[in-house]
Amino acid sequence: MSERRRIVILGAAGRDFHNFNVVYRQDPDVEVVAFTAAQIAGIAGRRYPPELAGPLYPDGIPILDEAELDALILREAVRQVVFAYSDVPHLHVMHLAARVLAAGADFALLGPLATQLRARLPVIAVSAVRTGCGKSQTSRYLASLLRGKGLRVGVVRHPMPYGKLWDEAVQRFAHVADLDAARCTLEEREEYEPHLALGNTVYAGVDYGRILELAEAENDLILWEGGNNDFPFLRPDWHIVLVDPLRAGDEDSFHPGEATLRMADTVVVVKTDSAEADEVARVEASVRRLNPGADLLRAASPARLDDPAALAGKRVAVVEDGPTVTHGGMAFGAGWLAARRAGAEIVDPRPWAAPEIAVAYARYPQLGAVLPALGYTEAQLRDLRATLAAMPVDAIVSASPIDLTRLLAPGKPVVRARYEYAEVESPGLAGRLDAFLKAHPCAS
Repeated sequence: MSERRRIVILGAAGRDFHNFNVVYRQDPDVEVVAFTAAQIAGIAGRRYPPELAGPLYPDGIPILDEAELDALILREAVRQVVFAYSDVPHLHVMHLAARVLAAGADFALLGPLATQLRARLPVIAVSAVRTGCGKSQTSRYLASLLRGKGLRVGVVRHPMPYGKLWDEAVQRFAHVADLDAARCTLEEREEYEPHLALGNTVYAGVDYGRILELAEAENDLILWEGGNNDFPFLRPDWHIVLVDPLRAGDEDSFHPGEATLRMADTVVVVKTDSAEADEVARVEASVRRLNPGADLLRAASPARLDDPAALAGKRVAVVEDGPTVTHGGMAFGAGWLAARRAGAEIVDPRPWAAPEIAVAYARYPQLGAVLPALGYTEAQLRDLRATLAAMPVDAIVSASPIDLTRLLAPGKPVVRARYEYAEVESPGLAGRLDAFLKAHPCAS
């Protein structure tokens, strides 16, 4: 038997595991010697468990910090390094490639043909060119339309396995109590809880072959909701990709967002209610250049406060959706915009930032006078609570998609900022959905 080719997979607890499961897990000619971890706190230092890794890996696979990459290649005689995470500048990917090549190994990217699973049900996928474009509200809008037509919709979500991986191999969430039982992080709750409030069932985890089987058994149609700017794990029959005019130019500057845009069937320019007309036109020109055959439409992302009158003239802390203002690269989000419109005085949290929050400000210097809703770990959640408690404010404006008071008990009034998908054209996304269902009938 020839010697197995030794590989390292660069990841962030998501696509890296999926790529391993569908491409390498049963390949006797390959040995994955390690995963590396980036972006997410608390991932490095664990192991991909043998129950998930399969019989070729009786001891599982170590997950190491990406900073160890160069030494790891030399120490383990690694032949190839596979990049497998998302929403990073193209330059970031190529700097990693340069490190890999300099250490003597090959650098690789796996594409849709190698990694996408085929479903026996129709699949609609919602992706984006950057984190924070509005995939979640777009998915909720589509799911509501589909449920209104009497269809059972399985929302299959891009992975967020931040706990014990074997326990999270296949996850099904139908009620908020399911999130409590799974000890979901704040970030997971932000993605899952709004769907549950609408009556949608969410499927996620680590092993998407098994996840897909469960979702297919219980539904008439699959709605893939992507993470970051990644392309879908499932082969879509209709691929919708969102572009953000508030970050015009990012559509061809980030990996794999540019590739995701180039493979789109329908491209939606979101946030047209808050972006300048020239930004919208610039993004549309990019779409026509990168994917001239795509169907193109505009949409809005209106933000509303539960009680705007309660904020006029008040000093407030603004909590934004975490990924949007961290690796999503935005200085602020819907909460900041809504608070300003309500006449509130926004207090900069940085002088009161507890240690874990201060780390986020140092790591993401673009952050403005807002708090990212960080809760990947208990320490981050604790320090978010401590920062809010220390701030001299009258109220908190929360643009997190969930009710933060359930997790934080901040001791101050909380006014929620909510934002949903809104049509601005006819027939819009709803009309396109009707046409899709005629071409892909579902048994209800």
